[in-house]
Amino acid sequence: MFQLTCPGKTCIRNDVLSGLTVALALVPEAVAFAFVAGVEPLVGLYAAFMMGMITAVIGGRPGMISGATGAMAVVMVALVAEHGIEYLFASVLLAGLIQITAGILRLGKFIRMVPYPVMLGFVNGLAIVIFLAQLKQFQVADDSGMMVWVSGAPLWTMLGLVVLTMAIIHFLPKLTTAIPASLVAIVSVTLLVIVFGLDARSVQDVLRDLSGDPAATIAGGLPSFHLPMVPFSLETLQIILPYSFILAGVGLIESLLTMSLIDELTETRGRGNKECIGQGVGNTVNGLFGGMGGCAMIGQSLININSGGRGRLSGISAALFLLGFILFASGLIEMIPIAALVGVMFIVVLGTFEWASFRLLGRIPVADTFVGILVAVITVLTDLAIAVIVGVIVSALVFAWKHAKHIHADTHIDKYGIKYYQLSGPLFFGSVQTFADLFDPKNDPHEVIVDFADARVYDHSGLEAIDSLAERYLRTQKTLHIRHLNQECQNLLVKAGDLVEVNMMEDPVYRVADDRVA
Repeated sequence: MFQLTCPGKTCIRNDVLSGLTVALALVPEAVAFAFVAGVEPLVGLYAAFMMGMITAVIGGRPGMISGATGAMAVVMVALVAEHGIEYLFASVLLAGLIQITAGILRLGKFIRMVPYPVMLGFVNGLAIVIFLAQLKQFQVADDSGMMVWVSGAPLWTMLGLVVLTMAIIHFLPKLTTAIPASLVAIVSVTLLVIVFGLDARSVQDVLRDLSGDPAATIAGGLPSFHLPMVPFSLETLQIILPYSFILAGVGLIESLLTMSLIDELTETRGRGNKECIGQGVGNTVNGLFGGMGGCAMIGQSLININSGGRGRLSGISAALFLLGFILFASGLIEMIPIAALVGVMFIVVLGTFEWASFRLLGRIPVADTFVGILVAVITVLTDLAIAVIVGVIVSALVFAWKHAKHIHADTHIDKYGIKYYQLSGPLFFGSVQTFADLFDPKNDPHEVIVDFADARVYDHSGLEAIDSLAERYLRTQKTLHIRHLNQECQNLLVKAGDLVEVNMMEDPVYRVADDRVA
């Protein structure tokens, strides 16, 4: 269970102030991801509010922030373009139900199967993605609507404000931790720009550039109940089901990996299955209240943790502050210099990237180094979920390749002319060829005994390899005895008929492959 690391009043203050900091950083992210998906800014902001509130209340990881994310927005682009926003709401609703089902079936535990090199590559790739995303804030729309890089005095002003923000966040905790350094930095830089009338782009400028509307705003009302206006038919299901499965998978992978990272940072343990249900409920509600859905946001989660947010109140506060911005304070939020938010995210990048991974080069197996770099590159070029899946598959193949070489046999012939093969190692799909090469039916004596006391049979490929070995000895009209197989293997081989003799008198009923005769 998650343990609070501060006394009651202090913890409440930290959670509330951290929530405010996170909410300020959520605004431009949610708006940007909404435009990526091809929907209105409020659809992204509503998603950030609903996902943040619901997962904070019922999710399995206190202190983790959820909202509209780029990983899911990319999946939505084609659906919105081809079928419209109502189909998006239906897909998000169904994706939420799939995630709830995954939680009920307790599938969240499988995140533990992600190898450390994959996690390392995921974290480093994500840091690079966050960094590259901030570079877009150094672009402005020209008279023709094209995005061009900032240059001249505006560029130097923005860089100066970014550096100032980072300096405040870095040095202020050395003086006091009473107020989150990120919040102090955002407020200070905003006041500096207003007082001195600096030419600095604001959140309002970003809204205008993204939408092309000079009057663009984040102001709005409360999200309202809205059933997706799509035909209730098999054809609709065929359209949304593939997108729903992808959205559900991407959302769960990113959320559970973010949970694992926060677990490591806080030295606590979240509840993966409960988080699956929380994410699912959040997306289901999004589909019913006009949101684009989402998942855990690693950047905002790290801002929250670094700002002192540890409990559920931090996520609840962030969601409520965000809703307050939409309802009452849109004008104030739109005044914040985008450079301040970029500076906060740059600090997140520096804290997220595992700089120690450079010291590991040459000290860990080459295969692990390759997997980490591969995952990082795929994360940057494609998608976090795809990167993790590829990393797990490659790691599994590397593991299988290494262990395929570990099976071997010690042989001897006793005084009766019987040849013994004393096997050691794993027998599975990767080692069946090595296993087959250990035997020489043509030149072996008439009677052969294969002892599996020090070997394990892991899968059906291993069973088939044993059956094939029996056929080889049968063709040479020689007798093969199998000893110390577990009961499952014995049953399968007995069903094969007379191809192999299983000496049941010498082999009692064993429950695991490495049980031995006393």
